Amino acid sequence: MTLLESIIKAVFRQKWIVFASDSVIYFTSVKRTLFDPLTISARSAASCWLQGLEIEEIINMRKITRRSFLTAAVACGAAAALTACGGSSSASSAAASSTVASASVAAASNGEKFTVGICQLVQHAALDAATQGFEDALTASFGENVTFDFQNAQGDSATCATIANGFVSSGVALIMANATPALQAAQAATNTIPILGTSVTEYGVALGLDNFSGTVGGNVSGTSDLAPLDQQADMIVEWMPEVKKVGLLYCSAEANSQYQVDEVQKYLEAKGVTATQYAFSDSNDLSSVCQKAADENDALYVPTDNTVAANTGIVDGICRPAKKPVFAGEEGICSGCGVATLSISYYDLGYTTGEMAVKILNGESDISTMAIEYTDVTKKYNKAICDDLGLTVPEGYVEIEA
Repeated sequence: MTLLESIIKAVFRQKWIVFASDSVIYFTSVKRTLFDPLTISARSAASCWLQGLEIEEIINMRKITRRSFLTAAVACGAAAALTACGGSSSASSAAASSTVASASVAAASNGEKFTVGICQLVQHAALDAATQGFEDALTASFGENVTFDFQNAQGDSATCATIANGFVSSGVALIMANATPALQAAQAATNTIPILGTSVTEYGVALGLDNFSGTVGGNVSGTSDLAPLDQQADMIVEWMPEVKKVGLLYCSAEANSQYQVDEVQKYLEAKGVTATQYAFSDSNDLSSVCQKAADENDALYVPTDNTVAANTGIVDGICRPAKKPVFAGEEGICSGCGVATLSISYYDLGYTTGEMAVKILNGESDISTMAIEYTDVTKKYNKAICDDLGLTVPEGYVEIEA
């Protein structure tokens, strides 16, 4: 019987019941139906439960972030577990400790140690969060038996290639490629070491795959940060029903940025909006291209573009004084220069990628058959910029936390 099967049903503080499956755990009350959206790593949930976290904090997930929940799971020690679970019997506490110990041994593949290489294209909030989530997921399963070789390419695709080749030479167990250029470099470097991408929008475009159906095959899989592009076009029109012209600002060096603006352009034009692409080659010409786009359009759209994400101050410094709203493909960009976005949690995206890595390293899954995984989106807005531009927020949008 596995760890997860062994805790199929247990009473927590005589109020809450834990139901476990092979991949997720659900918390529910004996007096209410299953708590609908709470599906988390079973191992992390079991860890929290056994380590005595306040169950009200776990249940009320809408009041705390998933990151806080998972961070707490990692932070709690065994000593705190025994203290916090004072309401349980000593036998129950001993059984819990034994179960956690057994899980740790099983998760670490009988003590095998792993080195995982992480190639991150550039440092900005979204990619940083994805890397943190990835590391947290692996650490939650392997503890000290996993180490990370983190490398930042400083926004340079050629440096991504150097980093990936270095990982191959050093014989890492797995490569996590954070952003499209990192994924492309890793795939070019090896066809044997497992590669998991994250913060990659469309794998078919990124890797030049014809008739991509959701599974890359070979030694590559991962997670996607794609928010539905038709809904992004809808968002622009929802905020600005009278909009006539929208400028699509993106870096021409990023294949997935090109894909997104191509698609959004089609959706906007189908709504009668004139959409024009404004490509810049790197951060050096971002300012001049952004200025031209702001001068010639009613609003701008920016996809999940890493160069813009690392330089939102440039865009905000041009567009906000000009009273030109910017609609963003992700929350980090929106926080820096946008008015609204369809947001995903990059921490959760990275964590999901880490859970995939655990299955690969434990031999539970074959990467060649693992489909690309996606995450849910939330409508969000930037209150400060909306206030400055005098925009009325449509219903259903959540304020981005400062």
